[in-house]
Amino acid sequence: MSESFEHDYRRLASEDMQLKESTNLSREALKRAFTENLYHIQGKDEYFATLHDYYMAVAHSIRDRLTQRRIQTAKTYVQQDAKTVYYLSAEFLMGRHLGNSLINLGLYEQVRQILHESGLELDNLLEREREPGLGNGGLGRLAACFLDSLATLEIPAVGYGIRYEFGIFEQAIQNGWQREIPDKWLSFGNPWEIPRPDYRVAVKLGGHTEHYTDAQGHYRVRWIEGQTVLGIPYDTPVPGYDTNTVNTLRLWKAEASEEFNFQAFDAGDYFGAVANKMFSENISKVLYPNDNTIQGRELRLEQQYFFVSCSLQDIIRLHLRTHESLDNLHEKAALQLNDTHPAIAIAELMRLLIDEHQMTWEQAWHITQNAFAYTNHTLLPEALERWSVSLFGRILPRHLEIIYEINYRFLNYVYTRYPGEFDRITRLSLIEEGHEKQVRMAHLACVGSHAINGVAALHTELLKNVLLRDFYDLFPEKFSNKTNGVTPRRWLLLGNPRLANLITEKLGTNWIRNLEDLKQLEAYVDDADFRDRWWQIKLANKQDLVNYIQQHHGVEVNINSLFDIQVKRMHEYKRQLLNVLHIITLYNRIKRHPKIEILPRTFIFGGKAAPGYYMAKLIIKLINSVADVVNRDPDVQGRLKVVFLTNYSVSLGQRVYAAADLSEQISTAGKEASGTGNMKFAMNGALTIGTLDGANVEILQEVGADNFFLFGLTVDEVSALKASGYHPQHYYKTNRELQEVLQYIAHGYFSPEDPNLFRPIVNSLLHHDEYMLMADYQSYIDCQEQVSQAYRDRENWIRMSILNTARTGTFSSDRTIKEYCEEIWRVKPVKVDMNSCENAELKVQPAFQLSDRKIN
Repeated sequence: MSESFEHDYRRLASEDMQLKESTNLSREALKRAFTENLYHIQGKDEYFATLHDYYMAVAHSIRDRLTQRRIQTAKTYVQQDAKTVYYLSAEFLMGRHLGNSLINLGLYEQVRQILHESGLELDNLLEREREPGLGNGGLGRLAACFLDSLATLEIPAVGYGIRYEFGIFEQAIQNGWQREIPDKWLSFGNPWEIPRPDYRVAVKLGGHTEHYTDAQGHYRVRWIEGQTVLGIPYDTPVPGYDTNTVNTLRLWKAEASEEFNFQAFDAGDYFGAVANKMFSENISKVLYPNDNTIQGRELRLEQQYFFVSCSLQDIIRLHLRTHESLDNLHEKAALQLNDTHPAIAIAELMRLLIDEHQMTWEQAWHITQNAFAYTNHTLLPEALERWSVSLFGRILPRHLEIIYEINYRFLNYVYTRYPGEFDRITRLSLIEEGHEKQVRMAHLACVGSHAINGVAALHTELLKNVLLRDFYDLFPEKFSNKTNGVTPRRWLLLGNPRLANLITEKLGTNWIRNLEDLKQLEAYVDDADFRDRWWQIKLANKQDLVNYIQQHHGVEVNINSLFDIQVKRMHEYKRQLLNVLHIITLYNRIKRHPKIEILPRTFIFGGKAAPGYYMAKLIIKLINSVADVVNRDPDVQGRLKVVFLTNYSVSLGQRVYAAADLSEQISTAGKEASGTGNMKFAMNGALTIGTLDGANVEILQEVGADNFFLFGLTVDEVSALKASGYHPQHYYKTNRELQEVLQYIAHGYFSPEDPNLFRPIVNSLLHHDEYMLMADYQSYIDCQEQVSQAYRDRENWIRMSILNTARTGTFSSDRTIKEYCEEIWRVKPVKVDMNSCENAELKVQPAFQLSDRKIN
């Protein structure tokens, strides 16, 4: 058998075409690949094939071409002993892969033409791809942009996360209410992932610890687990743009170590026979279970620890493959914590180094601190994760011991710096005292990392001066700002090809990798022909969205109206409700004066509310109820339309950003860490109406005050107003239009079947108003009137639109990643040379050494 295998292998290696076919980018090779994959992988020919079959055939063909680059990329990293970035994130909202891969490989137009000649349209195949919804919104989408930039900048990197069987739910709207439907994104297979069962790892949960002294007299701890779960990695290639680099997104699936208990089955306990399998697979079953119950919180903690432990064990395996020990792990691995979800990694790495690899505490702590960096993504104190000590100890008993030891040593250090300041010590402690002790994960991340960063200039200042002030006082050298960015490949080149082509016509292609080049567009703002083409592109993009809305929502939209768009996760601090108050204000003006002149507007919303977030779901219901009334009222006469886009996603975002005239970024000042939707809108030429919050501050600085609609309280004004005593009813009593708006809502005008339905919203605004909508209402209404006046001056609006795009170069994720690389990770690009790739020359080394021995 071994001789036959060797003969077949050498015969294959000698036949150039057979090996070249999987990597050849020529038109003929691609056409053959599509046909062969349709036949051999899908088992169909053109007589039986569906659109899904054609999509799968094309996807496998493109993945084949990524695989060779991925292999050469990995080989190059090993040969050069490159320091690697390991990006740990509970969310990766990647979007569809096919279009992005074609763009980055430079094959988009070629494949589109090949398919067209065969009677197929690429756009139709792109729509067949099930979108992996492995994230809630901004956090997961940022991680995806970062992976794209890491590969484009040729930075050695691996993204680590969870292969959720069910991603974020599919959103349906029934009678105006959000309904959650399971996201079965894997139902028809996933051609982009490659399972790696040979790299599986075991993860312990529960049980207890035993303390002992080893043969050398050292104090040791042994964790006796209650259960063991297996982590199976699935790899997705992440190609860079116009480069040979293809990095990896490695997602972990949970499986049972013992799938079937025959003893329980024989005893008639049929549930018990598969109980372990059910428990284990639940861990990677669904993105973020509802944590309103103790069972949900347990599962969420298990999820976070599961993917962190799998990833760290994998990182150690990779390191020991080329190094004799772990002593220099921190010099070869930069581990980035994307928010607090993976913060347990600090305790887990300590456990692995001390318990499994027999290091001293001091050596392990030096490696851990110097390997980890922590990105904070929130200014909401309630979003900083805490776990009850009892829950934590039950699931992760060894880690609780390690955290207590970290805390003991840390607080001793704090006491030497601030002797007698017990309030400060209490504030800094990793354990929050109280009725129920809590483990503070953000504190663990701050203590166990060598770098802490915010994601916008304002956000970082608020971290240093408010949220993490005590840590900043203690470790000012750890803190820096890394303003977020987005990848222009997906959000301009793929999402807005008409505009991208115009920019390329004027600037060449360099802007795609160097977005600062967009500044050169400023030279064309006085070019009447350029402005007209810019406007026609916006109209064409709006028409595409009009068609989508008509097809999916049955609402006719005026293409010449101002497209006023707010798409983001539904949350009270993002203030979709303030937007609704403006809509009702305009509607009331029309009802009072039916012939009043009002700029035609189409208000477009999109976003999902967490399943357990009642108020956010009630706001979705209000938006849809207002739409039902406004869209059907003959007095409105097409001047106002309201649309709620169901099941908002990355691919839908590509349509929306390209079509937007006005970008709503209206969160309460001091609540949004950064935002990235604001960048995508501005990059596509939409103007922003916004508060001085998050990255809005930097967008305003870049595009200029004349090209931005600013309103609302500042952070300092919010703080001062709350400190002096905020009384929302004052604004209600002194503003007639605001009174009318809230009375319409409170008295059931938009819910005649249940007049009291929206009273919780009104009561919240009048008696609490945590996010200060009442205080900002009039400023927002006045600013929206400025928007209307500006839109009437078409030529000046186009100028402002061009300048928004031209001045957003700094908001590329490439810039953000360069800053991480230079200032936090200390990593350098590694060029992948395909000319030296042995596969390219057909001198393939077999997986087994065949020349001098036989395989038995």
